[in-house]
Amino acid sequence: MPNSPSSGQLAAGEREDAQVSRLLTWLSATAIAFLVGIGTKAWFAGHTTHAWVLWSFIGLIALNMLYFASTGNRARQKAGMIIIVGLLFTYLIASGGENNTGPLWFYVFPPLLFYLTDLKTGTAVLLFCYLIAVVVFQFPGLPLVSAEYSMDFKIRFFAALTFESIFCFVLEASRLKARNELLALAETHEHAARTDELTGLANRREMQNRLTMEFSRYQRSGHHFSIALIDLDLFKQINDQFGHDAGDDVLREFAALMRTVIRQADVAARWGGEEFLVLLPDTSLLQALTLAERLRSQVARHPFRFRDQSLPVTISAGVCSIAKAPSLDDLLKQADLNLYNAKESGRNRIAPRVRSQENESSPILSP
Repeated sequence: MPNSPSSGQLAAGEREDAQVSRLLTWLSATAIAFLVGIGTKAWFAGHTTHAWVLWSFIGLIALNMLYFASTGNRARQKAGMIIIVGLLFTYLIASGGENNTGPLWFYVFPPLLFYLTDLKTGTAVLLFCYLIAVVVFQFPGLPLVSAEYSMDFKIRFFAALTFESIFCFVLEASRLKARNELLALAETHEHAARTDELTGLANRREMQNRLTMEFSRYQRSGHHFSIALIDLDLFKQINDQFGHDAGDDVLREFAALMRTVIRQADVAARWGGEEFLVLLPDTSLLQALTLAERLRSQVARHPFRFRDQSLPVTISAGVCSIAKAPSLDDLLKQADLNLYNAKESGRNRIAPRVRSQENESSPILSP
């Protein structure tokens, strides 16, 4: 699926979510400290009800922090914080706070909202808060609304809030665009670092990583695997006789043909030059030999052509199972030795040859 997120993007998203959660924890602690201070000031100024309401929000923020600490649910941590802050600002607008300065705290809401949510959600929540402010300003006689504001204050408040909201929206949109471009660039570089540019197969570095992982799996759970080291026969003659462009075409066409033969779980890599290595997980030696022979047969029958000229392309392969080698180095050395024997035996063949007394598991599965 081309639009599904890659593993790199998922990991980056996970790191970003963790960073937001850490920041939100610090913001929650800071908000508690501010509410303690402002509530205490209101208490000594004689606004005891206002002080108790502010202190009650301390309890809500603390509960949200405790819930996140016990569950680790980041989505609910953000949603809880947005709801608490929204309720607090609704109260401050409706009550006026001290000396009708409560609405001024609303200016911290747009940047926090766009940081914690996506642009669509942030805009929707912000518009809902706008609606609440309009209702409070226009109908000061509503229940729980005790503040009245001058027309001059209303105009200045909405003008400043609108400018700030648009500014925060543009900044967040720019940040997200830059972030996505960086992620795409990082993904491209990661893919290039793991892929052979000419054939599109895994490169030697990526194959070494896959071999190490498969060997670790074999050591942990005993899942056998095999490899096939493949070489294009007399490839230098193709380059010398038809040119390097023809050689490149052969490498690309062989890689494409190999993809149609191997299974989805198998990993094919360009090992170097005209050499290729195929990793075959959960595969015995006989199964690997069967697959290698099928690939050899298809290559021998395939019409490789370059500029209307027929190209003589065959392959030889050395196959080895981890059951025959104590380490990865020994596995690769044995496969290389088998490849050498296949070439010395006349090329266009697979080594080792299957002996009748070998008793291996069932034939290899088709791709």
